[in-house]
Amino acid sequence: MKTLRLGRPALVVSVALLAGLFGGASDSTGPAATSIVLDPVLTSNLSSPLYVTHAHDGSNRLFIVEQPGRIKVLQPGATVPAIFLDITSLVLSGGEQGLLGLAFHPDYPNDRRFFVDYTRRPDGATVIAEYRVSASNPNVAETGGVTLLTIPQPFSNHNGGMVSFGPDGFLYIGTGDGGSGNDPGNRAQNVDELLGKILRIDVDHPENASKLYSSPPGNPFFGSLPGRDEIFAYGMRNPWRFSFDRATGQIYAGDVGQNAVEEVDIVTPGGNYGWRVFEGTRCTNLDPASCSAGVFIPPIAEYVHSGGRCSVTGGYVYRGTKLTLPLGA
Repeated sequence: MKTLRLGRPALVVSVALLAGLFGGASDSTGPAATSIVLDPVLTSNLSSPLYVTHAHDGSNRLFIVEQPGRIKVLQPGATVPAIFLDITSLVLSGGEQGLLGLAFHPDYPNDRRFFVDYTRRPDGATVIAEYRVSASNPNVAETGGVTLLTIPQPFSNHNGGMVSFGPDGFLYIGTGDGGSGNDPGNRAQNVDELLGKILRIDVDHPENASKLYSSPPGNPFFGSLPGRDEIFAYGMRNPWRFSFDRATGQIYAGDVGQNAVEEVDIVTPGGNYGWRVFEGTRCTNLDPASCSAGVFIPPIAEYVHSGGRCSVTGGYVYRGTKLTLPLGA
């Protein structure tokens, strides 16, 4: 029996996916059955925490994203977090809206920038914004941010929200299909829209004085090709969280299903992951002719809602050295 110790679910939100993948703590069907034990990391002074990350600066601080619009920083060994950034006055929060993502620049802290994804007051648009840490205090951010990208949202749900730098140094952004149900605008399949996509942008080389990012030439619709330059992959419903395998660079994305099927995808440049034609590997019959005519990439894993399982919320490939899980799990 192997034991895997994780933070309590108030802080680490990927516990449910891991339990599902490994059958939960009661699964003892094999010689390497995994028991999941929750270790409290932080038990108070939090409001709707939905993401935890670090600044890859060797400080071992945890940065906790709170949906209402705050980022808190927890020092090693501390039990009370401090406020790193508060943009609650800018953030429309509630339901699936709020401050949803955080990514530190790969050269942080030499490059003092970090990037957030939030839902904007009052119209609910998605904003990708750049902030900087204080030059005099590494535990406090400067309050003034710069908006890089704004994406109008037709409905209040399916905002995606994940932002992360890839091994190529570019910023990847997950966007939902715009909301409602069954993607009524068919936006995920429309390469002229940024909704229902994984986007990839270069934050180090602005296109011009008014567009503070550029699109990498390797993006599949870059330049004269039809489609938005920012798109890396499409046909997503609501890619809430994704992560990079640090050994291979592959992107693993959890894409939330409509009513029946949750899926995990390996995301590749120009890939079409099927929504709204498919939910997982099931034809939705919303566009029945496309179920046999389109070229779609199926998920590497999918599951239905039996046994109380619900939305996929993300996960990671294990590349650790403690061997609490098989390498590559």
